[in-house]
Order: sequence, then C-alpha cells, then structure tokens
Amino acid sequence: MKLVYVFDAYCGWSHGFSGTLREIVSRHPGLPVDVISGGLFTGERRVPMSTFGFIDEANSHIGRLTGARFGEGYQRLVAEGAFVMDSEAAARGVAALRQAAPGRAVELALALQEAFYVDGQSLSDPATYRQLAEGAGLDPDAVVAAFESPGAQVAAEADFRRAADLGVTAFPTLLAVDGSRVVPLARGHATADEVDHRLAPLGITPAS
Repeated sequence: MKLVYVFDAYCGWSHGFSGTLREIVSRHPGLPVDVISGGLFTGERRVPMSTFGFIDEANSHIGRLTGARFGEGYQRLVAEGAFVMDSEAAARGVAALRQAAPGRAVELALALQEAFYVDGQSLSDPATYRQLAEGAGLDPDAVVAAFESPGAQVAAEADFRRAADLGVTAFPTLLAVDGSRVVPLARGHATADEVDHRLAPLGITPAS
C-alpha cells in the first residue's frame, strides 16, 4: 500500500493542501508517497494570470479554509497579471527534484509551491531550482541540469499520463493505491483527520 499525491505546483488548492499532506506524512512515516504532477496549465491554458479573474477571490477562500499563506512576491505577480503559469515546466522541476532526492519528494514539492505562492518565483526559471536545491542540501548543478534535460520532459509527460490513467481530474487528489485497487482519500480539500478516517478501513492507522 502506498499513497499517490497528484497535484499541480501552480494550483492554489494544492498549495492549500500542503498542511494536510505534511501532517499525514508525519502521522504515517512508514507509508510511501508518490508525488505526481497533474498538468493544470498546459497547451492553450498557458496564458497570463490576468486572464483568470477569479484568482484573488479563490485565494482568499483557500486561505480562510486551510490557513495557507500567499506571500507578497506572489501577490505582486497577481497584481501585475503578465506572469504565465506553465505546468509543464513545473512538472519538469518536480521530476528533477524527485530524481535528486526520491525519498524527499513530498518535502520538495511543498517547497516548490512555497517558492511560487510565497516568494513569487517562476517555476520555469532554472534559478528557482538552484535556490531550492541549495536550501535542501542537494547538488544545485545536478538539479538544474536535470531540470533542463530531455529526461525531465519525458518524466513530466509520464506524470500527466499516470494522473489520467488514475482517473484524476482535479487537483490536488490523494489516493491510496494497493496494486490495482485505488481508493480516493481527498480531492481539493480535506483535513488530516478526514484522511485518516478514510485510511482506517484499509488497515492504516497513525503511528503511535
């Protein structure tokens, strides 16, 4: 049995789910977690932020519900409106960080979202991954090289296919996967207690 977390680094609700995911990982330290990029802003959806007139209202709602913080750097991007969220580039970044430290995929995915939603850093910029790698004690040159490599593109596309194969249509989605059995645990928002309530029938309880 493992958990599969399907998110998008440019998804505000995924950012809002960070606290729940962090708590679940803390409660279940022996439970493996796969982190998969879903691909929210790809193709024709890669447009300036000003196109999405609901961002401020949605973020306010997410913040009230989850306690997630949207920092000044990010708020400047929203106000300027020209920034383009490219989920394909972000997925390449997730793949590069995951490759550098497979056992820290959750931690690094959450740090990546914080880089955007708090500091307003572009997830298309190699400098963002250099900074994240340095902060995490990883080889920054290796992470940047992986981000810019063809292999990262292949990994990003594989993530998108896997998300689709799992039937995920909204982000974030947390699943329990045991072979061919897939049990939804959360879509969009859930507390750690709610997730644990759904894990209990599967024989998974928090570590004492």
